[in-house]
Amino acid sequence: MTDGASPAVHMMMQLLIRSEKDGILCPIPQYPLYSASIALHGGTLVPYYLDEATGWGLEVSELKKQLQEAKSNGITVRALVVINPGNPTGQVLAEENQKAIVEFCKEEGLVLLADEVYQENVYVPEKKFHSFKKVARSMGYGEKDIHLVSFQSVSKGYYGEYGKRGGYMEVTGFGADVREHIYKLATVNLCSNITGQILASIVMSPPKVISFAI
Repeated sequence: MTDGASPAVHMMMQLLIRSEKDGILCPIPQYPLYSASIALHGGTLVPYYLDEATGWGLEVSELKKQLQEAKSNGITVRALVVINPGNPTGQVLAEENQKAIVEFCKEEGLVLLADEVYQENVYVPEKKFHSFKKVARSMGYGEKDIHLVSFQSVSKGYYGEYGKRGGYMEVTGFGADVREHIYKLATVNLCSNITGQILASIVMSPPKVISFAI
């Protein structure tokens, strides 16, 4: 648990980026947190461009193109950021598109950083949010098959509690040695704030309506 999703993103960037030769694939347009965090930790932003003509779709061919260009420039791409539902574009990825992205990350050995903080903000009837963990598991990929970090926050979606700073990340697919380093980074801040922890627990397990017979 973290004080909103932002500290969790910073934590993962700190873990992944070793020098300016390490790159992170990041969508354009994107939420500025990612470009700023990559720069702060001394890495290189490797942009991939969303296609407005297809409803801001994410094309795997574009990912491959940008990955190869980065490699030709001596950049080691370490992770792929996917914001779904999108910010600022608002797109919701189709499940088949997500499967292609999972396959791409597995083939290339990339950490998939799934920003899913807007999962409640889907307003088009034919669109449906699917978490990347659910998609990966539906493809038969287990804990050891793909490195996936999922971000969630009470500061987004319909909750809108920006000042409360509650959130969490779920880290899957990493070995015990890497998880130990993540916990060490997390303990630098001792713990997330209590109010944020309470709100995050309510988001994960909403209060149930109880009816009383009279």
